[in-house]
Amino acid sequence: PATCESDSSNEWCPPGHGDLYAALEGSGRLDALLKDGYKYMFVSNSDNLGASLDLSILTHFAKSEAPFMMECCERTENDKKGGHLAVRSSDGQLILRESAMCADEDEDAFQDVSKHRYFNTNNLWIRLDKLKEIIDENGGFIPLPMIKNKKTVDPKDDSSQKVLQLETAMGAAIECFKGASAIVVPRTRFAPVKKCNDLLLLRSDAYIMENNKPVLNPECGGKAPTMALDSKKYKLVGALEEATTGGIPSLVKCTKLKISGLVKMSDKTIFVGDVSIVNKSDVAKEVPSGEVTGELDLTDE
Repeated sequence: PATCESDSSNEWCPPGHGDLYAALEGSGRLDALLKDGYKYMFVSNSDNLGASLDLSILTHFAKSEAPFMMECCERTENDKKGGHLAVRSSDGQLILRESAMCADEDEDAFQDVSKHRYFNTNNLWIRLDKLKEIIDENGGFIPLPMIKNKKTVDPKDDSSQKVLQLETAMGAAIECFKGASAIVVPRTRFAPVKKCNDLLLLRSDAYIMENNKPVLNPECGGKAPTMALDSKKYKLVGALEEATTGGIPSLVKCTKLKISGLVKMSDKTIFVGDVSIVNKSDVAKEVPSGEVTGELDLTDE
């Protein structure tokens, strides 16, 4: 086990959302739901602002009589690092492959969106009676594949001790249900906020509110801008807040935004087409007002 002298709470890690099934069984909640006559369960990530209980999807799931169904979307460059759906060649069973389960030499193939076309939204529909059967057959648990995530013991300090965080994913349960299925859903069902890339995109005019849900602005032509903020400079929300004190720039006409280094953005900036901004200095530099397109080096500004 890792130790962290600066903050002992960092020595504990979350088990991953695959712990959902153990929590349902261990708490007695699964048995209680079945006793009360509940048959279907819909679960999603709390950070997915597009997830909702869609009765048309529930109807399809019920009529299909599948024990488990995963909502998938077509992968884009923004999703290439996320888990994708695959078919196991030995038995034709649907499985989920996460990036942490992928060998380093297979990373390029894993991120090939033309080869692996669909990713898991983690909007899942589950037959509770079938879940109970699998748990009972396996002695009180569901046999999910273990994921080894490479982290640092202090998530705010990249120089702190490197650790392996062991966790499971709830979507990986698809391989445990014989006859499991998947459906392709529109992008409106998937609006996550996991990184500053996602947060900046959702705060911009590339998304609009429709029926209290964020949906892609029709002016984007059906494809969200590809976001590539400096992962070291904008790892935490505070850094993004500092970079956007002047407001959120327009992204509705942008196809790709790449930012390397510290910048200051404002709502007076309109990114157009492919944009690449570089600042090699240690001081945050102002992005110009008006339309900004192509490559821009702010280092000496």
